[in-house]
Amino acid sequence: MNSEFYPDVVEAGGLAAALEQLAAGLGIPLILVPGRKEIADSIGIATTAPGREPLTVFPRTDTRGFQVIGRAGEVDIVTGEARELGDVVEAGAAWAAGTPVPRMRAALPFLLFDQLAEAHERGPEAAVAAQWDRLKEKAADTPTFPEFGRLVEAAYEQPRLRELFPFTSHWTVAFSSCTGRPYHDEVAIAPQYGGGPYIVLRHPNTGMIGETPTVEEAVALALAHLPESVGPAVAGFTGRSG
Repeated sequence: MNSEFYPDVVEAGGLAAALEQLAAGLGIPLILVPGRKEIADSIGIATTAPGREPLTVFPRTDTRGFQVIGRAGEVDIVTGEARELGDVVEAGAAWAAGTPVPRMRAALPFLLFDQLAEAHERGPEAAVAAQWDRLKEKAADTPTFPEFGRLVEAAYEQPRLRELFPFTSHWTVAFSSCTGRPYHDEVAIAPQYGGGPYIVLRHPNTGMIGETPTVEEAVALALAHLPESVGPAVAGFTGRSG
């Protein structure tokens, strides 16, 4: 670790030791665990809050900054960067205690989150509903592409599609059986500018199933190819393939 950026951390004997010492001095109980393997020099702050993974903490290499990532259900719920370890300790304590993310953000402005991320933590049903709201807003903000708006509206009217997690790729709307990345797309529909046919696909950009002249027929065709086993979207990643 660069002593120019992190003299206090180096003096303490490393990031874990620095966090433990500071937390003890502040009277804040923290339980440290190994960080994420894919993030070098990371430390985890354990939590007993249902669904939450340990808060990941790791230092920047080009300047002083402690980056934090809080995940739940394979989704980054909260992220941020603090210059001081005291802020990291407070964030870790709040995350560990299960403090709602909006309250964490109010107390620690360096933390970032959005409404979709917060919805993810409330469960897959809330995440699906929030994502549909985003899709409707996107359609409303794109009046020059009415075919996209008609697709969103027609798909939302179908209960089986409405309970899946929708996402877009180049205006193609895909329907996932899980709310976290990588998505497990079950079927997708691509609208065309200028009143062209709607294209039903197995995946957002590949595996053409067929073309239909109307959005209603496209939605019906997509439903016909939706596996019977697919139910409401689950949190995180399903781990299925095929």
